[in-house]
Amino acid sequence: MITIKNKQEIAVLRRGGKKLAMVMEKLKSLCRPGASTAELEDCAVGEIRKIGGRPSFLQYRSRHETNAYPTALCVSINEEIVHAPALPARILRAGDIVGLDIGMEYPWADGQSGLYTDMAATVPVGQVSEEAKKLIALTEKSLRAAIAVARPGAWLFDIGRAVEKTVAGSGFSIVRDLVGHGVGYAVHEEPNVPNYVPREKNFFNLRLKSGMVLALEPMINAGGPEITLAADGFTIRTADGRLSAHFEHTIALTADVCRVITSL
Repeated sequence: MITIKNKQEIAVLRRGGKKLAMVMEKLKSLCRPGASTAELEDCAVGEIRKIGGRPSFLQYRSRHETNAYPTALCVSINEEIVHAPALPARILRAGDIVGLDIGMEYPWADGQSGLYTDMAATVPVGQVSEEAKKLIALTEKSLRAAIAVARPGAWLFDIGRAVEKTVAGSGFSIVRDLVGHGVGYAVHEEPNVPNYVPREKNFFNLRLKSGMVLALEPMINAGGPEITLAADGFTIRTADGRLSAHFEHTIALTADVCRVITSL
């Protein structure tokens, strides 16, 4: 079921989203050669708790999964597309690109439920290759294109079409087996939000409505779109071992506009 948030809930989401964006800026500043993913995890947990939130990925388990996710932060390096846990710790090296993905329930207190926001960014560590620079820039551009077309009255597939048009002719590919999603009352809600125009029967196009809150998150690979699951059962990698980048914002549709919830 697709949920509709009211004005008061969207206002709470915006407050939480702005705070989460501040946490993301701190995490990005820590992505330097020699840094540990454990440092990033400690920062994420500490900062979220300081601002009155709860890390929503930590110990998260979907109905399809048997194991709870072990960390607050996903730190996906180079060929890792998404969902790489921050622990066990790894050291960042010059030339790496690092996908940071974080979610928060806000406000949070024992016995009280908050609302959920989700965001991601890919950052270079030191000097990176020209291919890496182009991949990061294009992926972020494709997210901006998706946000630009998301508004009440538009169609869900307009989002994927905007990503496709941005990536077309670049030589890079869109990950098709992973999608964006609704968010707000839970970490993941309906609808699924593909980054391409689906022709599969399990995807249904629909009109976007005021009050919808969506996590838009294009994932772009330098090589082919195929993915593989790592031995840890969480990390999703490119099948060909080439680089991948990921950007994400939580957005809310209000009246005739799109508000980026997870921005400063």
